[in-house]
Amino acid sequence: MKAIRRFTVRPVLPEPLTPLADLARNLRWSWHAETRELFQSVDPDGWQAAGGDPVRLLGAVSAARLAELAGDRRFLRRLAVVTADLDDYVGGGRWYQSHESGAELPAAIAYFSPEFGITAALPQYSGGLGILAGDHLKAASDLGVPLIGVGLLYRHGYFRQSLSRDGWQQEHYPVLDPNELPVSLLRDADATPARVSLSLPGGRALHAHIWQARVGRVPLLLLDSDVEDNDAPAREVTDRLYGGGSDHRLLQEMLLGIGGVRAVRTYCDLTGHPAPEVFHTNEGHAGFLGLERIRELEGEQGLGFDAAVEAVRAGTVFTTHTPVPAGIDRFERSLVARHFGEGGELPGVPVDRILELGAESYPGGDPGVFNMAVMGLRLAQRANGVSTLHGAVSRGMFAGLWPGFDPGDVPITSVTNGVHAPTWVAPEVVRLGIRQIGPGRTEDALSVGGSRRWDAVADIPDQDVWDLRRVLREQLVQEVRDRLRASWLQRGAAEAELGWVDSVLDPDVLTIGFARRVPSYKRLTLMLRDPERLRRLLLDPERPVQIVVAGKAHPADDGGKRLVQELVRFADDPRVRHRIVFLPDYGMAMAQKLYPGCDVWLNNPLRPLEACGTSGMKAALNGCLNLSVLDGWWDEWFEPDFGWAIPTADGVGTDEERRDDLEANALYELIEGRVAPRFYDRVGRTGLPVRWIEMVRRTLVSLGPKVLAGRMVREYVERLYAPAALAHRALTPDAARDLAWWKGRVRAAWPRVGVEHVEALAAAPVNGTAELGATLTLRVQVSLDALTPDDVEVQAVAGRVDAQDVIRDGRAFPLKPSVGPDLEGRWVYEGPLALDRTGPFGYTVRILPSHPLLATPAELGLLAGPSETDTAGPGPGVVLR
Repeated sequence: MKAIRRFTVRPVLPEPLTPLADLARNLRWSWHAETRELFQSVDPDGWQAAGGDPVRLLGAVSAARLAELAGDRRFLRRLAVVTADLDDYVGGGRWYQSHESGAELPAAIAYFSPEFGITAALPQYSGGLGILAGDHLKAASDLGVPLIGVGLLYRHGYFRQSLSRDGWQQEHYPVLDPNELPVSLLRDADATPARVSLSLPGGRALHAHIWQARVGRVPLLLLDSDVEDNDAPAREVTDRLYGGGSDHRLLQEMLLGIGGVRAVRTYCDLTGHPAPEVFHTNEGHAGFLGLERIRELEGEQGLGFDAAVEAVRAGTVFTTHTPVPAGIDRFERSLVARHFGEGGELPGVPVDRILELGAESYPGGDPGVFNMAVMGLRLAQRANGVSTLHGAVSRGMFAGLWPGFDPGDVPITSVTNGVHAPTWVAPEVVRLGIRQIGPGRTEDALSVGGSRRWDAVADIPDQDVWDLRRVLREQLVQEVRDRLRASWLQRGAAEAELGWVDSVLDPDVLTIGFARRVPSYKRLTLMLRDPERLRRLLLDPERPVQIVVAGKAHPADDGGKRLVQELVRFADDPRVRHRIVFLPDYGMAMAQKLYPGCDVWLNNPLRPLEACGTSGMKAALNGCLNLSVLDGWWDEWFEPDFGWAIPTADGVGTDEERRDDLEANALYELIEGRVAPRFYDRVGRTGLPVRWIEMVRRTLVSLGPKVLAGRMVREYVERLYAPAALAHRALTPDAARDLAWWKGRVRAAWPRVGVEHVEALAAAPVNGTAELGATLTLRVQVSLDALTPDDVEVQAVAGRVDAQDVIRDGRAFPLKPSVGPDLEGRWVYEGPLALDRTGPFGYTVRILPSHPLLATPAELGLLAGPSETDTAGPGPGVVLR
């Protein structure tokens, strides 16, 4: 019989146990071992049944057990210690509070993301973007960074994955009741639920409640449209992550960006939290936050649209996570116009100006679409990719927004992602670290970094390292068997036909892991290019290999589902099913077992389509070696001492089949010829794989400090947040108006700005050659129209040139005005040019806008240079000997 109404009955804790409720509601328990151990001791069986979720545990534990614990002095002492530790963690000073920059740091940062992967108990994530956002919040908490997270609360989360009998992915959307999650409603002073509202066309409204999760020190605000005052379509806006059509997605992103800013304002008003000086949008989904802040500035401070844009840009950071245009949200302009036009949201903000912000007004752009990433870049003075390679790819992908600039000059930097070690490092690894370097030093190394602490790993005895690796592999084998049996029962198998599952995997066999989302570019089935060769690898009598695979395809991606089915059918083969398995429903809980238990982490995307890819980082922190294409973070930090690089067939052009064949063959050869021999090469009387163990050590010592989310967040603070806060403070209303006026004046004059004549004076090259160390003196005549030297920067750019006379790795040399202006607004600039490199060498001259409030001279996307006939003396291609 089905209930006609559902509600949650909360447990009443005895007074001595009331701190348990606060501990359960702060998600620090998800990465704090002592807190988890305390909850486990409440009811070990119930803890297992609750999936390690304290809120569910406390909702199920019996009153008799609670009464027993209330009188257990030993338990109460442990409870007091853990509670005091959380109080100290939340209230004490940390890295941020003692930073040398002090008052220059922002009072608060609002961090917006469409998904957050904090813990499996709060399933609001689909993949790497959400996990990265969750790790960002956790690391910010550990460092004391005053972050406020902003997202949406999806009543169905992403989806749960199972398999049909023939291996086809099936999706399930269980309903999530916020009252059963580790979140609480934000309430107004009169205890009514706080909410934000958006206006929709046709006189409709979209209301949302604000749920708050505590992520250590960091509040995470999650907006929920399942509000009684909404009509049915509005209630479903936050039904599921990345679901629905364009209108549905647009409303989600309006609620996230516009409603999110309003939620932050409400939260700060109610709690006294400092208002954010910096707004960080994690991918373009939250880009509308800039429009809401423009509305605030226009209405509350009386700024015009252009001045408001400048004020918003100053304090905004935009992070792009995609290396391909197809990964960006784009909406029909007419749809956006309808929602921001008459009767829609943001009255008073001109809809034509809104549409300009997202317009693909560059060669190759589509004039009929509104591009969320383009708007994000136009409304952020600082932008970054998520690895060094991805930064370069992003500069090329978005170069159209800065016409005339070489991709290397496009103002998009990079901060390589990191992972939150306390979340992802297995307890057994942590215990070994504590034994080696001490508890405080281990916690500090995992949270903040510090190479000297990681260097201590080098002193761990070989036997201890190898024993640990086998324990972790053995735990993974048991985990795989349990999950595989459950999967087969769900697929319709009978218990009687599953005896073979007890012999799946072997704790002494080389174990390779591969787990991620299943878009085509990640190439889930590359390992199946030659099925017979893979079978030989798996069944090798001397050096066998076993592979654990997991991954979800997007519900609308039938191509990805076919890849999953192909892999599952291969793994179902009785000849190899003890050596290769596919585990459905990949998520955080599974990942925390997979990473430590594998010996090798495989990643074989199409280069350069992996923006960063952090799964290999998590594996590395557990002593797992990486076997990967040189893409994302691996391209940046790979060394032969601690892993292997899969060669890529970049030269085959668009022939994807040939490329896959070549790269699959390279993968097989690496496993056969280098990986497996190294694992099974046992030395001397100990019988240990000494060289393998040394690679594990090098992984931990060399990669450990680099791959931490603490390192990543420190970089964001010092390179992006702090400069953005200073820029935000400098952009007072008057300064914003002045900057907007100045930009308008420069843009109006720029068509008549140019380099008219260039000549080399002293030490000019003879016969096309010059001596290394010599100095050229350049004299340049430029036309500035109505501008003055205070408005521009004139530079010589010099460096080695290629066969097409393109300057590579050029350096800029400033030139200074010496004569002018004449009656036509022309100036003469002069300056030295050092010839500091040998080989084919060249230079050019360019003019850029210059203003003290610009973050970079490229900010306006304006550049003027010489024509081909405006030079005298040596041109590009001067050869130095």
